[in-house]
Amino acid sequence: MPPERAVPRFAAEPAQEQLPSGRWADTLRAQLLTAVEEIEEDVGEIGDVVWFPDRTYNGRTYVPGTARTSTGVEVFGYVSYAVDAEPGRYEAVADWTEEVAEAHPEWRVDVCEEVIGEWRGEDGKVAQMTLVWGVPLVDRAAVATADLGGRITVTVDQCALVENRFTLIAPDDYRGDTLSVIVWGSRGNELARESLYE
Repeated sequence: MPPERAVPRFAAEPAQEQLPSGRWADTLRAQLLTAVEEIEEDVGEIGDVVWFPDRTYNGRTYVPGTARTSTGVEVFGYVSYAVDAEPGRYEAVADWTEEVAEAHPEWRVDVCEEVIGEWRGEDGKVAQMTLVWGVPLVDRAAVATADLGGRITVTVDQCALVENRFTLIAPDDYRGDTLSVIVWGSRGNELARESLYE
């Protein structure tokens, strides 16, 4: 029986590098700070950047990061670069939020997301290809998945946790279906689920 609908699944390459450190982390931080300077609000001084696993999609590698600031808000964003481009050709996006995990004990997964493109499907329907990164706020997590759900739920990406961090690239908001992040234990048991829309 053919699938009920076609959606891109596991479209991004898995992480290819270690988490950024040393001069590479400094380079990425400089790019992210340039994007932070474009934020209209005064978010304060940026602290250490926590980097997340890289993911490559459609010829670009995305390296997400978050940082707390001197005003208590969280800055989040990513640095991207073309896989075959000359070094130094980067793009960076940044935003901020007052909503931080410690203020929300009900959260089970702390998630950031940013739309990075579109995928055109059948009958002119469009999915928002979304970069999702975060940390589980539960113990013993091993893997995170992105599930596109509605009447039928389909796993569209997954990432093994690296230092308790994950990065996913998945279609969202397609034919009324939306993304949820699910965190799994090493034995395949579901530990937490977080909708991007709650």
